[in-house]
Amino acid sequence: MSTEKNKLTTSFGAPVGDNQNSMTAGSRGPTLIQDVHLLEKLAHFNRERVPERVVHAKGAGAHGYFQVTHDVTPYTKANFLSEVGKRTPMFIRFSTVAGELGSSDTVRDPRGFAVKFYTEEGNYDLVGNNTPVFFIRDAIKFPDFIHTQKRHPQTHLKNPNAVWDFWSLSPESLHQVTILMSDRGIPATFRHMHGFGSHTFKWVNAEGQAVWIKYHFKTEQGVQNISNEVAAKIAGENPDYHTEDLFNSIAQGDFPAWKLYVQIMPVEDANTYRFDPFDVTKVWSQKDYPLIEVGRMVLDRNPDNYFAEVEQATFSPGSFVPGVEASPDKMLQGRLFAYADAHRYRVGANHNQLPINRPTAPVNNHQRDGQMRADGNGGASIYYEPNSYGGPTESPENKPAPFEVSGQADSVAYDHHDHYTQAGDLYRLLSEEERARLTETIVGAMKPVEKDEIKLRQISHFYKADPDYGQRVADGLGLSITQQ
Repeated sequence: MSTEKNKLTTSFGAPVGDNQNSMTAGSRGPTLIQDVHLLEKLAHFNRERVPERVVHAKGAGAHGYFQVTHDVTPYTKANFLSEVGKRTPMFIRFSTVAGELGSSDTVRDPRGFAVKFYTEEGNYDLVGNNTPVFFIRDAIKFPDFIHTQKRHPQTHLKNPNAVWDFWSLSPESLHQVTILMSDRGIPATFRHMHGFGSHTFKWVNAEGQAVWIKYHFKTEQGVQNISNEVAAKIAGENPDYHTEDLFNSIAQGDFPAWKLYVQIMPVEDANTYRFDPFDVTKVWSQKDYPLIEVGRMVLDRNPDNYFAEVEQATFSPGSFVPGVEASPDKMLQGRLFAYADAHRYRVGANHNQLPINRPTAPVNNHQRDGQMRADGNGGASIYYEPNSYGGPTESPENKPAPFEVSGQADSVAYDHHDHYTQAGDLYRLLSEEERARLTETIVGAMKPVEKDEIKLRQISHFYKADPDYGQRVADGLGLSITQQ
């Protein structure tokens, strides 16, 4: 039997030199389209399920409005944020990440928090989660990560070996793993959880001045969570509990609401901050960059038809409006492609013509044909640009604000490799009771793992974050720290 390792290859058989880091212009990106392995990996991943979403399959949604409560025009020229009191209609979809369409609402999993604002300048999609960070920080690792959360190809069962093997080999996941295994890993309802844009974004004002920002939706209902025992009981009795709760609360006139805040970082601070501000596995300290209130989101209308609205709703982090732009966050850069591509495959090239996705703003472009074209297909209008016949033309004033990049085109990781400080800080913020529940949950999740090698590797990450954290997990699993 050969001892030579099999080489990872592309679908066309070429060996892959780096499967951990996407190719970027310098350590901060942006990501280069010449990274064909990344593009193939993401494109193939988006086509692995028909027609259910690969991730965020199980969800619930509602209509509402967003109202500006504070002046943020010094930071952004976005029209829907242009004046205090202005209201913009919106639609939100909550979801679990890893479960299938028929899975339980009360599983331990991050929750999707995707908001579509129907603005006068086009639709703006803010596609985040109920956590401020994520498990990985480079989109090239996303298909592998989600595979570990799904089912074993032979047994069709969830596979704790894959889950903890991947996490233990990806120490950047520790911060999110700590949040997931904490009390906040199972929200009581969709109404009783915060929402976050998670990524860093860029706001640009009317003078062309830019700042980096992070979004925080704070629930006005208060954060409430449920225990493993209660979650398991509900899962057996009412697996659609969160979906039912959201629908009933709105139907009864108990409209859930969130206040939106942002953290604002001057552009120049990105080069000197103690953590890379574009690394989605990290948070910005609110002592360094305090929360600034922006507005209030209220959900006041249920969908008339689940499939037409909730299931066919499509969200893309790349759906920006003037005044809101991307940052070089590597995870975000990959999502700019992957989400829209998933919708083109799952719903169709013309998914934005469906009523739930259709912008209220005028749409003028040269896209034609495609399956399920639901309008006049442009009629006899001009179908190319530039042209001499008065067709729609570009508006240079709406070009994204430039930012400087440097470095060699290479597959490289972020310069900062501290995966432990913020996870340890979070652990030390917890009460004694919360720490006990956290480590008990982790121990329960890791016990089915067959290889001690994986357990010990993961314990070492907990220990580096905080020795007490690692020791408690080791004791719970009956392993010794000295075995590492």
